Amino acid sequence: MDETTYASPFTWRYGRAELRALFSERERRRLWRAVWVALARSQAKSGLVSAAELADIEAHADDIDIEAAHAIEREIGHDLMAEIRVFAGQAKVGGGKIHLGATSMDVEDTVETYRMRRALSLLGESVHGLLGAFAARIETFANLPCMGFTHLQPAEPTTVGYRLAVYAQDLLIDDAQLRGAYDALTAKGIRGAVGTSASYERLLRGSGRRASDQERDVLEAFDLTARDVSTQTYPRKLDYLVLSSLAGLGASLSKFAADLRVLSSPGFGEMFEPFGAKQVGSSAMPFKRNPILAERIDSLARLLVGYADTAWQNAATNLLERTLDDSANRRTILPEAFLCADELLLLARKIVDGLRLDERRIAQNLQTFGPFAGSEAVLMEAVRAGGNRQDLHESIRDAAMIAYDRLAAGGDNPLATLLADDDALTAHLDPAEIRSLLDPTDHIGDAPERALALAERIKAQPPFPRQRALATEAAR
Repeated sequence: MDETTYASPFTWRYGRAELRALFSERERRRLWRAVWVALARSQAKSGLVSAAELADIEAHADDIDIEAAHAIEREIGHDLMAEIRVFAGQAKVGGGKIHLGATSMDVEDTVETYRMRRALSLLGESVHGLLGAFAARIETFANLPCMGFTHLQPAEPTTVGYRLAVYAQDLLIDDAQLRGAYDALTAKGIRGAVGTSASYERLLRGSGRRASDQERDVLEAFDLTARDVSTQTYPRKLDYLVLSSLAGLGASLSKFAADLRVLSSPGFGEMFEPFGAKQVGSSAMPFKRNPILAERIDSLARLLVGYADTAWQNAATNLLERTLDDSANRRTILPEAFLCADELLLLARKIVDGLRLDERRIAQNLQTFGPFAGSEAVLMEAVRAGGNRQDLHESIRDAAMIAYDRLAAGGDNPLATLLADDDALTAHLDPAEIRSLLDPTDHIGDAPERALALAERIKAQPPFPRQRALATEAAR
C-alpha cells in the first residue's frame, strides 16, 4: 500500500484479504478479460473468431498491465476501452476480435454480478458460522436465569440463552434475506447497447446460432443467469436489494453490540467481550476495559444504511435505458458495503467465541430486582385464595415502593420480608409460600425450551449457496 496518499480503511484495515482481492482493480480487469475470452469462445463456435485468434486471445488473458491501461485512459477517458486496447495490443493475432458486438456493460455488469454473488457467498458462510457459534452459547446458557430489562429498567426474569436467542433469531432473518438476494442477483446478459441484442443478432446471421445461445455460453462460464428483460444494465434495483440486506444484517449485529455495551457497564456488569492480556483500554486511564469491538460494530454498521440509501437512489434515477450517474458511486458503495459487512461479522464472531459472563453478578442482579416480578404471582394466588384483588394490589404496591426506596438507598431488597409480614396477604397465603412465589428463578416460563428449539433450528440450517471462484486462464 502506498502510505503517502489517501487509502480507504477498507483497503487495509477492515474486512478479509480475500474480499479485498475480489474487489481489487487487478481482479476486476482479470474478470473483464475472462468475459472477453468467453465471448470469443462462443463466437468461435459461430465462425466469427478463428482457432488461431481464439488461442491468441486465451494466451494473453492473464497479461494484465494496469499502468499501460491507465496511461491510455488518461488520454481517452474510458477505463474499459483502455483495457481493450492493452489486451488487443498484446494479442497481435486475435486482438481485433476482442469485444466484438459488445457494449461496456455486457462486460462490466457480468463482472459486478459475479463479484457480488461471490462476495455474498463468502459473507453467507460467515453468517452460517456466526449462527453456529450463537447456537453453542444458547445451549450452554439456555437455563441460566438473568434479569430482563425493558426501557432499561428491571422487568421480569429471562435466561441468558433466551436473550442470545433473540440476536440469533434476527440473524436467521438476515440469513434468509441474504439467500434471497443471492438468488435474485442475475446478470444483465450479453445483449448489447440497450439490451435488445441487435448487434449480436446481426453478427450471427447465417451461423445457425442466436444471440441467446451466445449469451448462455458466456454466462455459464461465470455460473450466472439473466432475466428475460434488461436495458444497457441489469436492474439497479438488485444493488439496492443486496445492500439493503447487508444493512439489515448490520442492524442485527448493531443491536447485539449495543446490548453488550450496556450489559458490560458497571451498573449491570453481566456480560463482556473478550479483552486481551496485553490490550490497552485507554491511553490516559490504564484501568479501562472499553468494549471496543462492540463499539466498532456500532460505528461501522451505520455506514451500511448510507450505502443502501445510495443504491436506492441509483435504482430510482437510472433513467430510460441507461444513465451514468450511478457509475462513480458504485465503485465505492459496492465493495465497501461488502467489506464493511465482512468486518462486522468478523468482530461479532470474535465476541461470541470469547464471550465472558459474570455469573455471580447475574445472580446478584436477579436477586436484587427479580422479586418484584413475583409480586404478580403473589397477587394472583392471594386472590385465588379468596382475597380482594383491589385491596391486595394496593398492599403489594405499597411494599414495592418501600422496597425500591431501600434499594435506591443502597440496601438489600426487603420485598419478600415486607410481603411475608403483611397481614392482608398472610390471611390468604402462608409466608413461606409468599417467599417461594417471589423466587425469580421460578419465573422464566418456557424460555429455556424456546431457546433450545432455536438452537436446533440453527444447527439444521443448510450451508449458504456457493459461487465458485473463477480460475485464471493459466490455471485452466
